[in-house]
Order: sequence, then C-alpha cells, then structure tokens
Amino acid sequence: MLGALGHCFRLARAGFVLAREGVFTSVDPQLLPPEARVPLYLAKLISKRGSRAQGIAAAITRLGPSYVKLGQFLATRADIVGPAVVLQLEALQDRVAPFPREAAIAQIETSFGQKLDELFVSFSEPIAAASIAQVHRAVVRDDSGVEQPVAVKVLRPGIERRLRRDLSDMYFAARFAERHSRDAERLKPVEVVDTLARSVKMEMDFRLEAAAASEFAENTISDPGFRVPKVDWIRTAKDVLTLEWADGISLSDLDALSKAGFDLPAIGRNVIQSFLRHAVRDGFFHADMHQGNLMIDSSGHLIAVDFGIMGRLGLKERRFLAEILYGFITRDYRRVAEVHFEAGYVPHVHRVEDFAQAIRAIGEPIHSRTADQISMAKLLTLLFEITGLFDMRTRTELVLLQKTMVVVEGVARTLDPKLDMWRTADPVVRGWIEQNLGPLGKLADAGQGLATMARVAAGLPDLLIRGERILSQLEDNAAEGFTLAEDSVEAIRSAEAKGARLGHWALWAIFAALVWMIWRWH
Repeated sequence: MLGALGHCFRLARAGFVLAREGVFTSVDPQLLPPEARVPLYLAKLISKRGSRAQGIAAAITRLGPSYVKLGQFLATRADIVGPAVVLQLEALQDRVAPFPREAAIAQIETSFGQKLDELFVSFSEPIAAASIAQVHRAVVRDDSGVEQPVAVKVLRPGIERRLRRDLSDMYFAARFAERHSRDAERLKPVEVVDTLARSVKMEMDFRLEAAAASEFAENTISDPGFRVPKVDWIRTAKDVLTLEWADGISLSDLDALSKAGFDLPAIGRNVIQSFLRHAVRDGFFHADMHQGNLMIDSSGHLIAVDFGIMGRLGLKERRFLAEILYGFITRDYRRVAEVHFEAGYVPHVHRVEDFAQAIRAIGEPIHSRTADQISMAKLLTLLFEITGLFDMRTRTELVLLQKTMVVVEGVARTLDPKLDMWRTADPVVRGWIEQNLGPLGKLADAGQGLATMARVAAGLPDLLIRGERILSQLEDNAAEGFTLAEDSVEAIRSAEAKGARLGHWALWAIFAALVWMIWRWH
C-alpha cells in the first residue's frame, strides 16, 4: 500500500511538472473518458500563461534521466503520443553537467581495487557527459611498454538507484493503464516500459556494452569503410568501460569534414548502407547512431562509438524488413501485404487485397516525389500507422529499428540533402534478398529444415512416451472432474479485491497530490 502511494505521489509530481510547462493545454477533453476530465482541467489551470506543448522537452529534462530516455523512446511512437508531440520529443538532448574527476577516480579505484596510477599513465578531466555516464581521455602502457590513448567511460554515481525507482513508477502507471483502458491493450504500455528497462539495463552495465562492441566489431570486420574501436577488457568492469581511443572528425562538424576534403554525400551513403547491412545481414545494429556517436578517421572510415543501445532482429524480422523495403522499391504492394500476413503480424480476418490497397496509399505518393523528398523512415512510420487500422499489434522488436532509422536518415540528410534513399538502399537490400530468399537461400532453408526433422526424429520415442503419460492424466482428470483447492479460490478472490482497492486508492492519491501542489503553488 505504501509503495503504491509512493508511486502515485512521484507520478503526480511528474504530472505537475508536465502540466506547468503546458504539455496538456492542447488536449481535447472530449477525447478522454469522463474520469480523466477533472485532472485535465486542473492541469490546464496550473499551466504557465502562454505555455504550449513545446514545453514538453523542458519538462522532461527537469524530470531527470529516466524521463529523458522515455521521451527519446516515445519520439518513435506517434501512435501513442501523436505526431505533434513527436516533433517536440525529437528535440530532447541527453546532456548534463559532468561530475567531478575525483568522483570518477574513486569509482574506478573501487571497481578494480587498484590505485589509478596502477591502471593509467594519465587520466584527464571529463570531455563529455550524459545522464548515465561521462567520458575521460586516458593513456595506458601495454606489456611492451608502448603508451596508447584510450577512452574511459565511468558510470554516474547514484544513477542506478534513481533509474530503478523511476522505472518502477513507470511500470505502475503502465499496468494501471492496461487495467483501466481498452486502447492500452493494443499500445501495450507495459511492453514499452519493458523495452525501455532492457535498454537502460544494458546502458548501466558496461560489461554488456563491451560485449556488444566486441560482437559488433567481429560482425563488421570486413565491412568497407566501417570500423569499431577495440575493447580493453583488462580495464573494463560493471561501471567502467575502456576502449581504444578513436581519432576522427565528428559527423556533426560539417565544416571540418569539408575542409579536410571528405566527400559528404559519399559519407551519407556509407551511413545508410552500413546501418542497413548491420540490421538486415547481421540482425545486430547500433541503435544510437546520432552524429555525436559517428566520426570519420583520416582514412575515410566511418567509426561508431557508444554501444550502450544496440538492437537485435531475428531472421523472421530481418526477412520482414528486407521484403517490405524491397516491395516498396519495386512497387510490389501485394507482396508487402503478403509479408505482413505470412509473419503473422496482421490477423487473417482481414483480406490481403484490402491491406495491399492501404499500403498502395502510402507507396504511390512517395514514388511520385523526387528522390530527395523520399523518407524511408517516414515510410515505416506511416506503414505502422496503417497497420494499426488492420489490428496489427505493436511489434516491440521493431520499435528500436524504427527509431534508429529515423536518426540514421536524419544524419545522412545533413550530409547530403538530396540523398536518394531508394538507390542507396537497393544494393544492400537486393543483395540480401537474392542471397537469403533466392535459390541459394531456399536450399539453405531446406538444409535447416532437414536438420530440424532429424533432431525431432531422434527425440520422437521420448516424446511419444511423454504424450501417452499426459493423455492418461487428462483422461483421469476428465473422469473425476477438475477442482480448485479452497486456498486457491480464496487467493484469486483476494487478488481481485486488492487490485480493485489499489486502483481506487491510486486515483484518490493522485487527485490529492495534485490538489496539494496547486494549493502550495498558490
């Protein structure tokens, strides 16, 4: 009970901060259920005069790192927050003041049980800081006595406790929404928070980030024009990550890139093709490819850094992505529709022809535009909006892909505003389809199918014995009837009653907290 009240008061404070910045001023009360209209009226009452929805970025920044991460995540979910809010959320920047060098040194010495000078020859002041960690430049001496520069990422002290508390609040709100809103069933807010929590967990354990960087480097070792810094495993722990220092020009510094003689449109094509190659070929891609995490070295290689957020796609999702992109490239809208049905994303109560017609409404306007006006990221966003009309549930495994594609395309467009997305994507997508869905791919699938059948055949005797045992137990239970123990019945009754009571208490607690804040503000 006390835990629920704590969630309610912290969520009420978050609601108050959002309301003060005018986030709710443009919400139409007629679109809300009756019980939500009073809180909306209070939210509009306490908003700053002249404030509008553009205050959402400032409000979320005030609420702290967890809400910044949530805001950046929701920037990819126009189906939840609407396109107008998405435009504001895309302006969020994860930049905060650095913590003292002395605190970073203490963190490092605690993690390794060694003094700093036993690990590093030198260790600089922070050169970059975000909500979860900050980066220092250091120098190490290898076994042969050669000194090498490295980048050292140190976890912000106390951040784990705060993130756990905020994520717990978000889970409470998501479960409450799913319990009391039919629309929430399709939007699946609990799964959205699950995805966010997994992402944050990866970011806070630098051993996982080091493993991701190592795997990413292995996957891309033969990729033309792409490089990943090596991990220094000896100087890496849960809250400290040490990587090879990467010298290069950031993709955010267009003037420096031009002065150095680099071909900016070629870099833009490299960014797009590298991302698609990693997503479609490997099913493992860098999911935070903004300009600050990408640079060009003196050889013209694209270097990626910061591997805290990585995305994975299974073979099914990779085939889905490749076929829908290729279907739009070739204007084969029926095939795009069929892929959705084959993947099980759209229920078979709908007709393929109707879905293909809806997809044509997306594809044809795009093909009628010039190359520099075509947005692959926008295409995917529109596609996900259309699929909602055909009861396609939110695919959490595709959410991160969609977010990353928006960012990657934005980076490429800054380098080449007239970038032809289809022509750039075509060789990567076409090559993967020919290799995996053409004759060679079908032979490989057949080989995998035979191997699976062999494994099933080997285990068939045990499977038959287990099946016979289960069937006998079911027959006995059917003859005697299924019963629930009294304590089970009582536990179910108590759980339902507790859920109803907590729901009512939560509503009253939020209302009381808002009233108190309004009284205090006045």
